[in-house]
Amino acid sequence: MYVYLDNHSTTLLDPQVKEAIEPFVSQHYGDANALHYHASNLHQPLRDAYERIYATLNASHDDSVVATSGVEESNHWVIMNTYFEHIIKGDKNHILLSQAQSPSLLQTAKFLESLGARVTRLPLNSEGIVEAHTVRDFITPKTALVSINWVDGESGAISPIEHIAYICEQKGVAFHTDATHAIGKIPISLKDSFIDYLSFSAHHFHGPKGVGGLYMRKGKELSPLFHGGEEMNGLRAGVLNTPAIIGMGKAMELAFDAMDFEMEDTRELRQTLEEALLEIPDTTLLSPSKCVANTLLASFKGIDAEALLWELNRAGIAIRQGVHNPSSVVFALSRFTTQEEIEYTIKTLKKSIHRLREISGHGA
Repeated sequence: MYVYLDNHSTTLLDPQVKEAIEPFVSQHYGDANALHYHASNLHQPLRDAYERIYATLNASHDDSVVATSGVEESNHWVIMNTYFEHIIKGDKNHILLSQAQSPSLLQTAKFLESLGARVTRLPLNSEGIVEAHTVRDFITPKTALVSINWVDGESGAISPIEHIAYICEQKGVAFHTDATHAIGKIPISLKDSFIDYLSFSAHHFHGPKGVGGLYMRKGKELSPLFHGGEEMNGLRAGVLNTPAIIGMGKAMELAFDAMDFEMEDTRELRQTLEEALLEIPDTTLLSPSKCVANTLLASFKGIDAEALLWELNRAGIAIRQGVHNPSSVVFALSRFTTQEEIEYTIKTLKKSIHRLREISGHGA
């Protein structure tokens, strides 16, 4: 049996999404901005895709959502715009990030430090999140941007994003959140929200790879990251990736429709796995109390996480090693995970840990 429990890295393409994409790969392949039939027959499908995205985010049509190549581009766009619009001009030079932020933000921020920006990496509480009062305490008159992940891609911890966004609004500071791991896992409503920028990648919610988006609140539109095109009101150059955008819209709609299933049925499967892990001696569960329903972070005394990954991989089970805590492993389920797969994982995991502890001399 093959069991995929690495859904924070990427996800299975939903068969319904694949079906939605196919005609726009092999039949309707025109450039949507051209002035002929092959372009005009793409307009309505693209409008429908954006409607699905706006509906899932509960965003106002006065706001902007721009399709990008993925969350990395979206994140980079926000932070580099901060540099060009504020830091290089000298009016503000300070950026606040979470210590557990995604590499696309942390590495870009590190680059900006070499150009004179001041970056503060905010401390986490015992639950692995940045608390709202911490953000308030670190904001200065020179702070240009605050960026906090909505859901941590390792522990599944949910941050108090709405509260943090409100604080930033009161302080006159732009606020951005990477919501990649939140979409389809928790309700999102951007109408009447103080979130200025929200980024995501479709492949984290059973959509195609290589496409994502950036939401911009009305009045907070960024300067183009890529110049030279008329696409998306001039905000991004390049021919639209029509199949991927249509697939992303469909995937978002399905993620929204399946949210109750994710929050209930998937949680039950995770709890089954969690209860089984607690039967294994010297097991520590590291997921916080407030986390998304599909995630379980754990460590096993005397067990090297990388060795456990290899052992499970030999049995056809895919999980991921922790990044912030390399001794831990991440089990990330999806709506396609089955009871049979969880039972097989539990059985195999217990055998693997027993074997590795015997080898290491830790004992079973």
